Amino acid sequence: MTGVNRPGDLFSLTKPRITLMVLISSGAGFLLGSSGEWDAWALAIASIGIGLVAGGTSALNQVLERDIDSRMLRTRGRALPTGKVTPGVATVFSLCVSGLGVGVLALFVNPLTAVLAVIALLSYVLVYTPLKKVSSLSTLVGAVPGALPILGGWTAAAGSLDPGGWALFGILFFWQLPHFLALAWMYRDDYRRGGLKMLGVSDPGGRQTRHQSVLYALALVPTSLLPALLGLTGSFYAFAALLLSGAYVISALRFAARADSPTARGLFRVSLLYLPVLLMFLTLDGRGTAVVAPESGPTVTAVSHRIGE
Repeated sequence: MTGVNRPGDLFSLTKPRITLMVLISSGAGFLLGSSGEWDAWALAIASIGIGLVAGGTSALNQVLERDIDSRMLRTRGRALPTGKVTPGVATVFSLCVSGLGVGVLALFVNPLTAVLAVIALLSYVLVYTPLKKVSSLSTLVGAVPGALPILGGWTAAAGSLDPGGWALFGILFFWQLPHFLALAWMYRDDYRRGGLKMLGVSDPGGRQTRHQSVLYALALVPTSLLPALLGLTGSFYAFAALLLSGAYVISALRFAARADSPTARGLFRVSLLYLPVLLMFLTLDGRGTAVVAPESGPTVTAVSHRIGE
């Protein structure tokens, strides 16, 4: 069939904008996980591996949810529901891309980062994806694989799981929850049409959605300050994090007070602004600022700059 399985349509399955955000967060994790200096080649290789796994995971998710996507207005124009990509080709593409990413991480970064990537992939595809049809707890569960890329960036540089890496994981975890709760409220009719048990669907009055949005935004305030308390950043970041998290809480409170589409959209937009700006301040005020030239080319297997050296 002419026009089916074109490279551009296959690439769209990787959700490039989401993959880009994954790369931004994992890059921040890498820089914070480095001690004083960071290897540009190692960052590039880790980004390639993490990006491939993220893109493959998104593609595989769309294979599994192609029937759901075809019933939802927001997603029915995607490549699989429209027939631009066939399920068989999409499945092979997804597995090859994600498998290649895991291989890059295992061979050229370190096994720990590869294991985290596999956990992210499997928990997203085998736990979060089917759970969306069963329970609104899927949002909470899905925040785990969503927060793992920044931890993977940390381990790619540090080679170990440390409090600093878990602090970054916590920031991504709590940031996601108001973000997705607002999205679920905005598109609750669409999710209902798709047969998904998101909180916005099972909570028609919005009481739980509003309260949880505020609760998770409040939890983000102390969590966002952990990098400064652990010595990963200075007071400049702490001040910026406090302001940004305060703005997030205010947006959540506005949504809680009215629970309508404008306030949900406002919370969603603030969430989109919050993360890249916070990560920018993290890297600007972080300890890993100097670039070192790689000594052994692009096949560097680990970063030599360990924490505490």
